Amino acid sequence: MTRSEVALSAPGKVLLAGGYLVLDRDHTGLVFGLDARIHVHVQKLPTSPGVVLSEIIVRSPQFKEAEWSHSTSTQSRNKFVETALAYALSYVCAISDEKIGSSSITIVADTDYYSHPDETGSTSARFIDFHVPITEAHKTGLGSSAALVTAFTAAVLAYYLKKDQLDLDSDLGRRRLHNIAQAAHCAAQGKVGSGFDVAAAVYGSCIYRRFSPSILEGLGEVGSPQFSARLRAVVDDSDPFNKWDMQIDKSNARIPQGLRLLMCDVDCGSETVGLVKKVLGWRKEKPEEASPLWATLQKGNEDLAKELKRLAQTDVQDYRNLKDIVLTIRSLIREMSTKADVPIEPTVQTSLLDACSKVSGVVGGVVPGAGGFDAIALLVEDQALPALQDLLSTYSSTTSADGEPAIGRVRLLSVKQDFRGLKSEATDMYGDWIR
Repeated sequence: MTRSEVALSAPGKVLLAGGYLVLDRDHTGLVFGLDARIHVHVQKLPTSPGVVLSEIIVRSPQFKEAEWSHSTSTQSRNKFVETALAYALSYVCAISDEKIGSSSITIVADTDYYSHPDETGSTSARFIDFHVPITEAHKTGLGSSAALVTAFTAAVLAYYLKKDQLDLDSDLGRRRLHNIAQAAHCAAQGKVGSGFDVAAAVYGSCIYRRFSPSILEGLGEVGSPQFSARLRAVVDDSDPFNKWDMQIDKSNARIPQGLRLLMCDVDCGSETVGLVKKVLGWRKEKPEEASPLWATLQKGNEDLAKELKRLAQTDVQDYRNLKDIVLTIRSLIREMSTKADVPIEPTVQTSLLDACSKVSGVVGGVVPGAGGFDAIALLVEDQALPALQDLLSTYSSTTSADGEPAIGRVRLLSVKQDFRGLKSEATDMYGDWIR
């Protein structure tokens, strides 16, 4: 059974607190969903009368040469698309006896997922043509791969399965989507990450404690004997000795009214894998240094979440304590950066954060997640936006330290916090992007 067409979207994320710590089940991460979304639309593959096709076409029309045919003889050149599709179809085959028909799948991303020069057109448009192959696009660090895998997997499942087989509006359906998206995302990355980005894509803003990596051990490769059955057991959480144990706390992830969580793109993103490898290597080699620092950081992160929630529950707009907590976290991050010899908060990012924090109404900010040269995150009072935009319109960093890249143009992204996770979209909202 297939529906005539479906469209779903998943949000980007910002790990405001808990970078590196979230890799360990003893610690948590405070992650906020963003209103920049990856959208996936699925419909029947248009054909001429009397022509029957059994292939699946995937298009990403905002990029050059981004069309892939999935049939018995063609493999995708995009590992996240290929893996998400393989996992989704394997699960469909495991729970449905119906033949998988052809389909046309279109992926579109909200503008702020990628850095882009002004000449690409008005950035007020929700979707734009980036005029480059996807391999040359500069990500802003909003979690595009997790949002893509989640939205893509959800859309394929919603298209090929009946609602009584998988209801993505139900708690059980969301949990199963979370499980299969985590498995597919880990397979595409070639490693079992913390999963906070997929959790945010499914559930939205939350305090997240990771799942045990052993849950995905023994799943095997797509196409191996009994893979669909093993995948179904993992997704349905049917093994009593290997249960999913992530914790997702949405009630304590809050932003008070009057504050916005904003992102500034510096257009020189980091290779996160390299940073993480070095930090974890330092932690293993020098646990006497790392363990006390991580414990102190965990307390600071918990203090941040509690203070944001306290402010959200009151009408008081006194952010002095919040500002102090952010500064403390930044100080600890810089200490870890120095001890691990990793640019978690690079010098040029420190200068940018300090400059922004001097603007009246800017509470503070961090280099989120694994740090480096991705977009920075700022907590900003509504009335401070014009002054912040004035600063950033002329800001540049022409010098760098220790070989760090210099920051040129800084762009305040139009994204802000969005507490929702996966959601259905109107299928007619994409206009000429769908064909």
